[in-house]
Amino acid sequence: MKTILAAYSGVLKGTGSSILSALQDLPAALWPCRSKMEKHLQVISVLQWVISFLAMGIACTALLIYMFCTDCWLIAAIYTAWLIVDWNTPKQGGRRSSWVRNWTVWTYFRDYFPIRLIKTHDLLPSRNYILGYHPHGIFCFGAFCNFGTEATGFSKKFPGIKPSLATLAGNFRLPVLRDYLMSGGICPVNRNSIDYLLSCNGTGNAVVIVVGGAAESLHCAPGMNSVTLKNRKGFVRLALQKGADLVPVYSFGENDAYKQWIFEEGTCWRSLQKRLQKILGFAPCLFYGSSWGIVPFSNPITTIVGEPITVPKIENPTDAMVDLYHGMYLRSLQSLFDKYKTRFGLKESDVLHVQ
Repeated sequence: MKTILAAYSGVLKGTGSSILSALQDLPAALWPCRSKMEKHLQVISVLQWVISFLAMGIACTALLIYMFCTDCWLIAAIYTAWLIVDWNTPKQGGRRSSWVRNWTVWTYFRDYFPIRLIKTHDLLPSRNYILGYHPHGIFCFGAFCNFGTEATGFSKKFPGIKPSLATLAGNFRLPVLRDYLMSGGICPVNRNSIDYLLSCNGTGNAVVIVVGGAAESLHCAPGMNSVTLKNRKGFVRLALQKGADLVPVYSFGENDAYKQWIFEEGTCWRSLQKRLQKILGFAPCLFYGSSWGIVPFSNPITTIVGEPITVPKIENPTDAMVDLYHGMYLRSLQSLFDKYKTRFGLKESDVLHVQ
């Protein structure tokens, strides 16, 4: 009984790894399968992120409005006033927290799939970078885990480099969710935010842009190796204007997290998805996973950070110059895919489809 109380005390006093270390002290009869508990913690860690991303912003907005109708209206008023004062913070580098980025919950998140980050070349702290992440998948699990947390050791692999994962600007208009995202170093994917990071924040910045965006998520499915890139040139023009080097990043297994009902082009359902995408800024995909529909399949995700492409600073690049570096980036991404595909479950005959 004393052992049980000691373990329970350890759980209350600590977080993350202390939970498991406390449970390890329990007698074997009381703790028959530690691996099952670890698996449950992994599922919970993934589920909390999915639910937070889908519902936290809406739920907290509704709660804030409700609080104005209760005796807690003063708390709601103070928070709203602070929200107005703090409105532009996401566009000005955000408010990252190394403590949040190093939460133990993210190691459980990482181990659920598992997710790995592989470095192929050094990134110099004296330069700024735009990392193009491919493919989008449904929730960009690889992008979040590798660049929004320290679970895969980004800062140790790339010392002196500060990653900023760019996501929908609309997320930063929602109370509480905006702060949760900023704590991980996540920023809005808009011109003002990226301009600030690449122009007013010194060097050693790496802005991670999921180039395919919402349109790409409509095509993702297990075994699908397709990226939306042919006409996506804005990030290349921005790199030229800021003199930021381009780095291709490919995640093998990102599309295997969920299965999706993909509607053919020209159908009413596909037209509805595209219309909602333009209105909402994201694609309403019909997907399902392993447990309860929203828990993803535990398939490995391996993220490869490719070789940087040195980009000169040109304030007003011509279309020809943009096309030149866009072509270089595309060839570099294809080369990265071809070099590593057979190491991570694909066949030599598999090709990367560029749309």
